[in-house]
Amino acid sequence: MTALPTSEPAPPKSAPKSDDPGLAAAADLAAAERVLRLEADGLLALARALDDALPRALDLLAGATGRVVVVGMGKAGHIARKIAATLASTGTLALFVHPAEASHGDLGMIARGDAVIALSNSGATGELADITTYTRRFGIPLIAITGRADSALAGAADVALVLPRADEACPMGLAPTTSTTMMLALGDAIAIALLARRGFTPADFQLLHPGGQLGRRLLRVAEIMHAGDRVPLVGPDTSMAEAILEMTTKSFGCVGVVDGRGRLVGVVTDGDLRRHMAPALLERTAGAVMTRNPKTIQPQALAAAAVATMNAGKITSLFVVEAGRPVGILHIHDCLRAGVV
Repeated sequence: MTALPTSEPAPPKSAPKSDDPGLAAAADLAAAERVLRLEADGLLALARALDDALPRALDLLAGATGRVVVVGMGKAGHIARKIAATLASTGTLALFVHPAEASHGDLGMIARGDAVIALSNSGATGELADITTYTRRFGIPLIAITGRADSALAGAADVALVLPRADEACPMGLAPTTSTTMMLALGDAIAIALLARRGFTPADFQLLHPGGQLGRRLLRVAEIMHAGDRVPLVGPDTSMAEAILEMTTKSFGCVGVVDGRGRLVGVVTDGDLRRHMAPALLERTAGAVMTRNPKTIQPQALAAAAVATMNAGKITSLFVVEAGRPVGILHIHDCLRAGVV
């Protein structure tokens, strides 16, 4: 990666505090906007600076038979932790190792077959020296993310991903801000590129995120549907007296009607009962009262898709079918209990 110069002017001197609330608010907004613009400029410069060093780094990471170990000190260490977490959640075995702790025994957490990503804007972080030496001694691939192409870390690494020159958003140019934002974004880019290489699927993602909103969004119908004897089914020649008994027993507010080959041909709902209400209703058959071609869903469909179908059709239950045959039933309350909205 090639470092690019920045044309951002020197930060303005801090203005004296004002007793006017309006002026103070305007100053706060201006300061915040300056930070965001500087960091956005840094990300754009980073995108322009990408070169063949990134694919070479991905080759090393994808070829690791062990784990990806991410290391960094201080603010870079916090970013390293997040990168390791993102890698792990997107299908790449990864962990964070604290460089200072590594020098006191945790080097044993890094093994042959692993690959190391080391973060240091200066490339001269003393605490990384032992890890760097260890990777060189045992032939462990080392990828550097640094702001200095001529640094000791970049020189020792198998691949150096050099951040472009960019002003820190700190008015004094001291606190790591723009540089750490670029490190974080580059870590995300690495994780997602590896995800794409591996063909990581939504099903894989759900496996690693069973809890929380992400897991609920990827929940499948088959995971929460009712199956077996819980599914209310009758034949087309079944009397409505028996059909209503089946509806009442199973408590879904409907009953599916299946033909002689077990295919779902219709459904009788509470609404159908109201529409056909007459003294002779109980003497009629389910086939005569049913609504044909009911809305259904596949067991591998997302539960969120089932909720959308029920909301659009203003219905509360869906039969789950495979090859035209009902294998389950899903109620809107099942989705709500699972946190799918």
